[in-house]
Amino acid sequence: MSNLNSDLLLNMSFVRPEYFYISGFSGIPHVNYYFIFLFFTYFIAVFGNSLVLIMILTDRSLHIPKYIGIFSLALADFGETNALIPNLMKTFLFDSQFISYNACLANMFFVFFFNNVQALTLVVLAYDRFIAICLPLRYNAIVNNSLMSAALMALWSFCIGLVGTTVAFITRLSFCKTNVVKSYFCDHGPVYTIACNDNTINSVMAKICTVLFVYVPLIAITVSYLGILLSLSKITTWAGRLKALKTCVSHLLVVGICFLPVLSTYIAALTFTLHPNARIISTSLSSALPPVLNPIIYVLNTKEFKDLLFKMIKMKSSVRAQALSK
Repeated sequence: MSNLNSDLLLNMSFVRPEYFYISGFSGIPHVNYYFIFLFFTYFIAVFGNSLVLIMILTDRSLHIPKYIGIFSLALADFGETNALIPNLMKTFLFDSQFISYNACLANMFFVFFFNNVQALTLVVLAYDRFIAICLPLRYNAIVNNSLMSAALMALWSFCIGLVGTTVAFITRLSFCKTNVVKSYFCDHGPVYTIACNDNTINSVMAKICTVLFVYVPLIAITVSYLGILLSLSKITTWAGRLKALKTCVSHLLVVGICFLPVLSTYIAALTFTLHPNARIISTSLSSALPPVLNPIIYVLNTKEFKDLLFKMIKMKSSVRAQALSK
C-alpha cells in the first residue's frame, strides 16, 4: 500500500517545466569577450565546412572513399556548430538564458548527435588509412565508394537511434526542485541530475554513450595506428615511411583536436577540483574549436584540396579580368 501511495504521489507531483535556465556562463568575468570570440568561430566554421562540402560535391575527382568520409566529417562539423553556437549568441545578444522544454531537448539531441557522428567518422577514416597503408594492393578491392557510403549511413543511423533514445528518456523525468542547468547548453548530464524522480536509466544511457562515443573510438583509432606503425616499420627506407605517414597527418591532427580537450577536462576533473568556470570554458572550447580547425587542416594538408582551391581562385580571377576588359 505504501508503494502504491508513493507512486500516486510521484505521478501527482510530476513536473515538466516550461523553461530551463542555462546558467553556464553566469558569473564568468568578461564573458562578453568570449561570446565575441565564439561569434567569429561560428562564421569561420560555417564558411570552412561549407567550402569543403562544396568542393567535394562539385569535383568528381574527389568522389572517392577518403573524401566521402571527409564529407561526412564536414557535414557533422557544420551541424554541430549550428546546433551549439546560435543558442549561445542568443544569450549574448538578448541577455536571455531561458530555453523552452522542447527546444532544450532538440538542442540536446542535435549537439550530441553531430558530436557523436564526428567521433565515429574519425574511426571510419582511421580504418581507411589503415587499409591504405597496411594493405595497399588490396585497398581498391576492400574500400570502395559503396562500402564507405554504407558504413557512414550505418553510423549516422546508429547515432540517430542511440542519441534519440537517450534524449527520449529525459521526458520521463520530473523537475520539481529546480530548472537551472549548470552548463552552457542543454547538456544531458546536468539536465537529468536535477530531476527529482528515479534517473537510473538516464545515468546508464549516459555511461553507454560515453563508452561508445569516446572510449571505443579512441581505442579503435589507437589500434589502427598501432597497426600502421607496425606496417611502417617493415618499410626499409625512411623516405618511404615518411611518405606513407604523411597521408595520416591531417587525420591525426583532427583526432587530437577532437579528443584531447575532452580527455584533458576529464583527467583534470578526476585529479583535482576543477573550478566550474574553468570547466565551462574548457568544455565549450572543446565543442566550438574542432568545426573551425578541421576544414583548415584538411584544406592546408591535402594536395587535392589545395589544387582545387587554387584552381577555383584562378578561374574566378580570370572571369573578373575578362569582365574588366570588356
